[in-house]
Amino acid sequence: MAHIQLKGITKTFGKHAALKDLDLDIKDGEFFVLLGQTGAGKTTTLRVVAGLEKPSAGRVIIDGQDMTDWGAAERDVALVLQQYSLYPRYTVRENLEFPLKSPSRRVEAAEIKERVDRVAKTLRIEHLLDRKTDRLSGGEMQRVSIGRAIVRKPRVFLMDEPLSALDAKLREALRTELKNLQMNLGATFLFVTHDQIEAMSMGDKIGVLNNGQLVQTGTPQEIYSNPKNTFVARSVGSPPMNLIDGKLAGGEAIMLEGLKLPITSPVGGTSEGRSLTFGVRPEDVVLESGAPAEARVHDVENHGVEKIVTLRTGEKLIHATVPAQVELKLDEAVRFGWNSEKVVVFDGSSGISLRHAG
Repeated sequence: MAHIQLKGITKTFGKHAALKDLDLDIKDGEFFVLLGQTGAGKTTTLRVVAGLEKPSAGRVIIDGQDMTDWGAAERDVALVLQQYSLYPRYTVRENLEFPLKSPSRRVEAAEIKERVDRVAKTLRIEHLLDRKTDRLSGGEMQRVSIGRAIVRKPRVFLMDEPLSALDAKLREALRTELKNLQMNLGATFLFVTHDQIEAMSMGDKIGVLNNGQLVQTGTPQEIYSNPKNTFVARSVGSPPMNLIDGKLAGGEAIMLEGLKLPITSPVGGTSEGRSLTFGVRPEDVVLESGAPAEARVHDVENHGVEKIVTLRTGEKLIHATVPAQVELKLDEAVRFGWNSEKVVVFDGSSGISLRHAG
């Protein structure tokens, strides 16, 4: 398969810089997810790797070879898009065969049949092979689209939000299938999405992209539990990390809403008195009698195995995750605290985690 490196990639369109000095390293056989909102530069990054856009500066290296000036066809990458890019008048089999019938490939008829049959079995679309693609559902079309990429045996799979047009249940099923497929093929996948649940559930590694710059790269667990700054903290997690402004004094977090909570996170002796932001995940907020802080129940969402409770203290809303059997009423007064060892402390002005600072 392929080891992908982007070194110092900048891409400008007129006066707009879509990517700014981007460095990215995707290991051979890795499922790498690029996570970011619309306009962050995800699709531009994908197109630069594919050879559909030439960078304004920097180098694209695949398997140790500088391919910056190579065309898309020479790079041997497969691109799967949100739009299915299928030939509607062709059958599924004809669509799957099409990439193998290029004069440059010269694949024998027997091998074409063998490859198409294997891909159809892998993606569970054997019963659709003789059906025209304009008679398929969205999920079936996306499977065929993925099959067209697999049948070529490319060195890299590039996927641009391929599941975003599907309904929630189908998205969930295809997430699992795609991850299993990647593991079975041992292939290098670069998958871009704005959906942090997709990123967390599928990626071996996640890169968080913001305004053309890579903010943080790491495993899903690293990104979730140790965000580099408040932007990453807000980008990953549903609900996102609670962020509360305040200061540190005498081993306590003194927050602007009048809250005082103990803190044991190692944040350095220079933090006393300076402007800080305290970050805590909803599952690390604890509701129990005798806890140090008081709030009122603002909202309760029942998710089956758990409830997501929104607490109101002053003007601040704080999310907490509690077991489903916990009974709560709207506007009820409750006591709460947090797991002080799980609190992430950010610099109040820069938003950078004190663990990552310096």
